Amino acid sequence: MSRIGILGGAFDPPHNGHVELAREAIAHFRLDRLLVRVVADPGHKRVDTDPRLRLELAGLAFAGIPGAEVSLDPFARTVDSLEALGLDDPVFLVGADQLAAFLSWTRPDRVLELARLGAATRPGTDLADLERVIGSLPRPDRVEPFPITPLAVSSSEVRDRVAAGLPIDDLVPSAVAAEIYRLNLYRGT
Repeated sequence: MSRIGILGGAFDPPHNGHVELAREAIAHFRLDRLLVRVVADPGHKRVDTDPRLRLELAGLAFAGIPGAEVSLDPFARTVDSLEALGLDDPVFLVGADQLAAFLSWTRPDRVLELARLGAATRPGTDLADLERVIGSLPRPDRVEPFPITPLAVSSSEVRDRVAAGLPIDDLVPSAVAAEIYRLNLYRGT
């Protein structure tokens, strides 16, 4: 049986932190495939960049990761996406901050039926708080924290630096930086 992971997000734009999380999750969970799902219209955050552009950037960002498959996710809610995919017990990757808010997600109990959660933790993550959150879930056995190397980068920081005319070459994969510059993205952010 193939071990499948799912990494979803707006990827506006994808950055080195996303790529490192993918690499470390593949190694930790011994994944055969990683479905990188670019959420077309995330319900929880505003995105101004066209989904097709974000898909193109994600394709460039994850191109060097064996087993990574980048596609557009038409669903705003994780539960709907997981139901449509119909996979056999995938690992849905989240950050520790997302796990802390997991009970506010749409149908978290159903998400845990459809997928295990792999919760990426960084040094400094309060593991006691994380354990309390996990203990409050309907299926705590379906959640596995795993450590990742911390990279101080966020998509909003990348957008802000581009808008300010500052370099981003140390924050995003080189192909992503080249495409952002070529397409003149995020200049008016």
